[in-house]
Amino acid sequence: MAPSTSSVITLTINGEKHTLPVDHRTTLLDALREQLDLTGTKKGCDQGQCGACTVLIDGRRAVSCLQLAVAAEGREVTTIEGVAEGDELHPVQQAFLDLDGYQCGYCTPGQICSALAVLEEHSAGWPSAATADVRPEAGPPPLSPEEIRERMSGNLCRCGAYVSIVQAVARAAEARTAGTEEALA
Repeated sequence: MAPSTSSVITLTINGEKHTLPVDHRTTLLDALREQLDLTGTKKGCDQGQCGACTVLIDGRRAVSCLQLAVAAEGREVTTIEGVAEGDELHPVQQAFLDLDGYQCGYCTPGQICSALAVLEEHSAGWPSAATADVRPEAGPPPLSPEEIRERMSGNLCRCGAYVSIVQAVARAAEARTAGTEEALA
């Protein structure tokens, strides 16, 4: 007897558990869009090159078109639909809105999820290819426009809103730093 090519899995998406049958070849992107009706995550190139389908898996960014849905079982997946707190936009979302970090908006969900990961990676001290001093004792480098561009380079924008995207990520980083300083005071 041939082994089954499908399974019933439980995915935790934006804090909610969803049980669904999937073919083992189903990508996380297709499960999100076609089975769970979470259409904020966009299908761009379907080859992992454009970043439109970026989601967070256990807090780290991943292109969902290359992630199998069965491999996401037992992990926490955050899509653009899970970023805001109720009606309150996340500071990254607000910065994109305030600074026109979008044009047509197609890439924006992936850009925002990637920006969230960028802020986490930076605050954890992870260097990028643009980081001049990668020694751990050097601490996080300044989040300069060059750092932001390098860290966001996996996300493409056909409209060319890159200047505004970089400004939005910088503003969100400043808001995060200000919030941390307020919490310490």
